[in-house]
Amino acid sequence: MLTTTATEIAEITGGRLVGGATGDERVTGSARIDSRAVEPGDLFAAFVGERADGHDYLATAATAGAALSLVSREVDHPAVLVEDVEAALSALAHAQLERARSERDDLVVLAVTGSAGKTGTKDLLGALLATAGPTVAPAGSHNNELGLPLTVLGIDDSTRFLVLEMGARGIGHIAHLTAIARPDISLVLNVGSAHLGEFGSVEAIAQAKGEIVEALAPAGRAVLNAEDPRVAAMASRSQAPVVTWGLAGGDVQGRDLRLDEGAHAAFELVVPAGLTTVTGDPVEAGTRDAVLGLVGEHQAMNALAATTAALLAGARLDDVVAALATARAVSGQRMETIELPDGITLVNDAYNANPDSMRLALRTLAHLGRGRRTIAVLGEMLELGEDTIRLHDEVGRLAVRLNVGKLIVVGEGARAIHNGACLEGSFDGESEHVGTIDEALAVLETTMRPGDVILLKSSRDAGVRDLGPRLVELSHGKAHG
Repeated sequence: MLTTTATEIAEITGGRLVGGATGDERVTGSARIDSRAVEPGDLFAAFVGERADGHDYLATAATAGAALSLVSREVDHPAVLVEDVEAALSALAHAQLERARSERDDLVVLAVTGSAGKTGTKDLLGALLATAGPTVAPAGSHNNELGLPLTVLGIDDSTRFLVLEMGARGIGHIAHLTAIARPDISLVLNVGSAHLGEFGSVEAIAQAKGEIVEALAPAGRAVLNAEDPRVAAMASRSQAPVVTWGLAGGDVQGRDLRLDEGAHAAFELVVPAGLTTVTGDPVEAGTRDAVLGLVGEHQAMNALAATTAALLAGARLDDVVAALATARAVSGQRMETIELPDGITLVNDAYNANPDSMRLALRTLAHLGRGRRTIAVLGEMLELGEDTIRLHDEVGRLAVRLNVGKLIVVGEGARAIHNGACLEGSFDGESEHVGTIDEALAVLETTMRPGDVILLKSSRDAGVRDLGPRLVELSHGKAHG
């Protein structure tokens, strides 16, 4: 939370007072870019986006109690005028974090990146660290040049752990984010083909992800996936000690992986002796039986990653294991499991998609569907470049090999999923291609039956995520009809 004056904000951002601001205006709340979320004492940042211009909502923000606004043009409300609102927020966030670090020595900043699983792991890490002290790890994917500063500006005098998600669409993006908020612990999950079209190669993706490790000071910790060769190779880019994790190797291990009927993973957690936290205290060694409350076999690797980072930050082993069992998905549409009437299970994993996460979601569907019919509603995976047809084709073939009972492919960009399924051996309408979400809903309305397990999966802008609420409404309507 910000506790500062208009004069201080102008000094930090290189801005000047406008709109009648005296400099004595005192911000005592959060930084907001949505005027509807403004509360008394907040700083309203008039960000100019693709669909809205925050300057049009200055009066709304003022009425809601904003103490001050951050603007990029002359206005009639008390504000600080800057050249670039986004850059100004970054400067404020950096100053706030560095001030907090100078005033106390127990604040730990953790940063997470990877091609798949960033948000879920960030959420889980937040839950584990909350057992050890006040933690800032907001729900959602606030992992870019705008979202990350807003997250940093959410810390206050009581915050002990700040968990940041860092995404990249090109070389240098994560380096920019770490310049705003230098991590004490950097966690890299995996390197896959997400955003392949923008990066051009998996090697370029690895180069970009590794920037999060290069940002570490010698007293920090690099937490790396021992089972991903590109991630493990990042050890050479770290000044800080490296701690690895994995199911088949690494420092912190999860042995004897198993799944229950609800696709909740369990494993034997083994923490070796000799590890130390970023503050120099010994990490408790030992073996524990870890049972996860999250759905999906892939959650085991996310849990190992989050556990390793949490222990290095200072959380207690037994507290972490207990939190693993009770943690649930807090960011929507990420393996979000909803029980519908007539015993239908909906798995909404349609916030985003890439080939790696698509494969993991289909395998989870297959496990949940043992003895039940499975339906996969799949849309396009965006930003895959010249390999897009091949990668979509492979998803369709995998759906057949996993014996998915019904495949509904949505949109022209995803047609190769349908084609791959048909070429692999799907027949008699088991795979169906439709053009729109409305058509997909119509197919579901006529084909779904009691006991089905339904998966929704696509990239965010492909639109399958919009099907979730409509399917819930349809299902409840039929149950009460």
